[in-house]
Amino acid sequence: MQLNRTLQPALSALSISTRSSPTFVFMVMADLVGLSLSGVISVYIRQFFFEEQFNPLLYWQLAPALGLFVVAYAVVGLYPGVAISPIDELRWTSLSTTLIYFVLTATLLFRREGEVYDRGVFLLAWILSIVLVLISRALVRSLFAHRRWWGYPVIVLGAGKTGKMVIHTLHQRPSIGLKPVLVLDDDLQKHGWLEGIPVVGGVALAPELARRRHIPYAIVAMPGVPRDRLLRLLERYATAFPHLLIIPDLFEFSSLWVSAKDMGGVLGLEVRQRLLLPGPRLTKFLIDLAATLIGGLFLLPLIIVIAILVRLDSPGPIFYSQIRIGQGGQHFKAWKFRTMTQDAEQSLQDYLDKHPELRDAWKRDRKLRYDPRVTRVGRFLRRTSLDELPQLWNVLRGEMSLVGPRPIVDEEVERYGSKFELYKKVIPGLTGLWQISGRNNITYAERVNLDAYYVRNWSVWLDVYILLRTIWVVITAEGAY
Repeated sequence: MQLNRTLQPALSALSISTRSSPTFVFMVMADLVGLSLSGVISVYIRQFFFEEQFNPLLYWQLAPALGLFVVAYAVVGLYPGVAISPIDELRWTSLSTTLIYFVLTATLLFRREGEVYDRGVFLLAWILSIVLVLISRALVRSLFAHRRWWGYPVIVLGAGKTGKMVIHTLHQRPSIGLKPVLVLDDDLQKHGWLEGIPVVGGVALAPELARRRHIPYAIVAMPGVPRDRLLRLLERYATAFPHLLIIPDLFEFSSLWVSAKDMGGVLGLEVRQRLLLPGPRLTKFLIDLAATLIGGLFLLPLIIVIAILVRLDSPGPIFYSQIRIGQGGQHFKAWKFRTMTQDAEQSLQDYLDKHPELRDAWKRDRKLRYDPRVTRVGRFLRRTSLDELPQLWNVLRGEMSLVGPRPIVDEEVERYGSKFELYKKVIPGLTGLWQISGRNNITYAERVNLDAYYVRNWSVWLDVYILLRTIWVVITAEGAY
């Protein structure tokens, strides 16, 4: 097979630059570092409080058990750590780590060595292991995901809109670990470059290119291709690539909870929208109730301090309420700490009169980077999202959830379009995908799509992931103003 000679240099450079073995090695090292740190921290915290009765050397004998964690992570598919969603990574890391600690503890008790080891060390190490392994993996990705050698090379079959979207997404999210190196399409007019990736020929080149360039992944991005031709493509290229991903013509559909079902030789896709089922709804409510009651007790002193600062900063009430739309289209009062001056509306109009170029931005997003209505304390509260703490009361009343779509007002219904019916099926949240995905740095249409994605893909693990990411976003004030 002959490749386009004009693109051969670019093809060689791109295909050779991405190698898979370093990715695998670094992810294993990240896990071992996280697990080792959790053990060391747990042992020395225990020794600090019970120095006279504690022998840390006993625990170093368990170091070979680190291999069990690596094996367990490999079994559940955490290696090499590419093409895996953060929610799945959180779920499988938590479950497999818990299982290994359970097996390790049970083995020690069975051998009657359990009384030698302190249960508190194992309990703390178990919790820290989950947290530190996830942090180690995130740090490795943040350091190396943009490197050309990171991840696995992938061939994209199809240079149309879908192929362009796939490449753009993979470029925007290098943490996925799939690096497009080639695009193939039978349409000669599309040959050249697509999003910086060479389109070198027809799809018939795929098997030879996969063999010559050692490319393990292919993405079939041709949703409009006729059924018979698609089947021929899959039958031919499924043996050429260990991993063949198909992009179906089901955009904006559930992605986290779709599973393949064999229905007597017929392929079926089962979609489970868990948040619309009674059982998951009850589970989410109980988690909200327990977390709010426990967290609210710890946050009560902070809430009192903020209330005093709001009162001292500017005249007006401490709290501010606004009518929002909740589940079933019912209206409720959402509470926040007041962050604006009493003459807020007049201040806004005066500001827009002086800066007419900002009117379009205000009409489009209902947000201003430098809002003249916001007080000094209010600006800090908004940047840290602490102004939303009073919404814990809404959570206790069942009007809001800790995690969910952003609560909207009546004026925003039109902008949700057909997705408003999906919005009404769930309880809005104090935090959500919008807050951890750039907040004010993303467009309104993107906010709507994130809300719809949350409803379609909800799970307890997705909520946990959002809550953990919210902590980081609050600390860094990412996208807040």
